[in-house]
Amino acid sequence: MDGPLFKQALLGSLSWLAANHEEVNRLNVFPVPDGDTGTNMLLTLQSAVEDIKESNAAEVSKIAKLASHGSLMGARGNSGVILSQIFRGFARAVEGKSSLTPRELAAAFEEAANAAYRAVNKPTEGTILTVAREAGRAATAAAASPEASVPSVIAAAAAGARDAVLKTPSQLQILRDAGVVDAGGFGLQIILEGMLKSVEESAFAVSTHPAARSQPSQVALDLPEGGWGYCTEFLIEGSALDVEIIRDQIEALGNSVLVVGEPELVKVHVHTDDPTRVITLAGGYGKVLKLNVGDMSTQHKRILESEAASGRPTRPNGVGLVSVVAGKGLVEIFRGLGVDAIVEGGQTMNPSTQDMLVAIESVPYQEVVLLPNNRNVILAAKQVTGLTEKKVHIVETRSVPEGVAAVVAFRPERSGAENVAAMKDEAERVQTIEVTHAVRDTRSNGLKVKKGDVIGLINEKLEFAGTDYAEVVNKALGKLGPDSYELVTVYRGEDASEDELASLQSAIQSSFPGLEVEVQQGGQQHYPFILSVE
Repeated sequence: MDGPLFKQALLGSLSWLAANHEEVNRLNVFPVPDGDTGTNMLLTLQSAVEDIKESNAAEVSKIAKLASHGSLMGARGNSGVILSQIFRGFARAVEGKSSLTPRELAAAFEEAANAAYRAVNKPTEGTILTVAREAGRAATAAAASPEASVPSVIAAAAAGARDAVLKTPSQLQILRDAGVVDAGGFGLQIILEGMLKSVEESAFAVSTHPAARSQPSQVALDLPEGGWGYCTEFLIEGSALDVEIIRDQIEALGNSVLVVGEPELVKVHVHTDDPTRVITLAGGYGKVLKLNVGDMSTQHKRILESEAASGRPTRPNGVGLVSVVAGKGLVEIFRGLGVDAIVEGGQTMNPSTQDMLVAIESVPYQEVVLLPNNRNVILAAKQVTGLTEKKVHIVETRSVPEGVAAVVAFRPERSGAENVAAMKDEAERVQTIEVTHAVRDTRSNGLKVKKGDVIGLINEKLEFAGTDYAEVVNKALGKLGPDSYELVTVYRGEDASEDELASLQSAIQSSFPGLEVEVQQGGQQHYPFILSVE
């Protein structure tokens, strides 16, 4: 395997993951409407390919180094960061090499898995880490054969990954309860399968390994010169809609196509350079609803301008504040509390390492406190510390309420270390209740949930399901022990109506008269209500 073949292999991986990332998303353990593992892995891999697409390097080491850098800068979510560490380990294993023998390729796969394990403080079996390790071991076993070839080693790695993915529910109770395999591991399996398909189509050889024949062949992704185009999503409402015909026509206009539904309602997702043409086509079939068009070329650079340029006085302690948050109201709240730069992101929209790095570099301070405000952003945030000359403190806030509490605790006269200690203490004092709707039937934490149920999570743990917001919130507050708390702040999401808010507020005040209730317009997606209890 030389540089051009490895580049081709990565293009094949990207193509196959683009075609299947929604299937990865649907494997989310919790039945919440923000499963984004597939999307995070896809955007991370896209960033890797962006760095290699202009390179004509003949050496595999140079392509691997570029891909490693691109994946690190574009890493999103826990799955994306681990994927970037897999690339990093692979690049280190092939450093200085022009091409790889089957044995060297297998050894690189094993070192890639080892690097990913080293990057995680407490590795958990039954995750993408396990899948990477088993893929490497299977590749090494295949490389020992006298007839070993590059395709046979990759085929073995893909088969080893697939076998490991199928075993993940037996290793993790939470997967077993939810009836799913590990999403990140399945994403890695798809990446290896895509790599295999691409290598098989090369002039080198065609493997007969059964793992290669599990899916139909996929055309390699044609990267537009201007970037990645537009992620276009909408619903078509009509009558006697032919899903197959619509899918065929949409596929001719872009990549990563998902067209599913019924004769009366069809969901469309496509990455295209010409969203207007796609929308016009859809309009010919019926009414276009819930249209959303996002520019993928700038998606990994989403960041608001620094507040430093607006004339805010320089802090005497020389410490800046950067926060990750999504929702118009929440953005304004964090700005109002003195945050210097906002990285737009959170649930379903995990920012990349580069997004956070750009924000940190934009503030006029050499010492910066970064608030991830989401469990799935923390690992990407930690990667920033090694990419900047500034001193960066990560306060590991796992929710918006924790982030608000941390910012309120910040004092401009304190040193960075003193502020970090105080911010961590305040964040830990806050309890977070998140309220949303289940997107599928499942069983989790001993709770049976049906699609459409109102569900309540306390500090990220699914605790209650019911028929309305007030019922679920009251149960959650009751479990927390309201006598130990004084204030409940309700952040209203964009999908919650005034009547629903009034009903919820009334129910809390009626059931828990000792609690003060404050309401803020959060504007967050997917979660009609987020509550801070302190």
